[in-house]
Amino acid sequence: MKLINIGFGNMISSGRLIAIVSPDSAPVKRLVQEARDRGMLIDATYGRRTRAVIIMDTDHVILSAILPETVAGRANDKTQEVEEDEDER
Repeated sequence: MKLINIGFGNMISSGRLIAIVSPDSAPVKRLVQEARDRGMLIDATYGRRTRAVIIMDTDHVILSAILPETVAGRANDKTQEVEEDEDER
């Protein structure tokens, strides 16, 4: 299981990640509100502005103060590490 840092020491499992999106569009805002109503929203912003909305396969929606590009880059770094480890075997 590989973990991705989403800011402030918070981690998510890369195997459970479906999408990383910007919070600016109306459909994403509705998705966040619906997750809040269902009790499936995790706010990992520590009171800062939400810059990324992370959608998990467990139906959880996670808010992060890190830009989507940064989170995606960290996820890709983890993927490359896994591929390099497999090549060494």
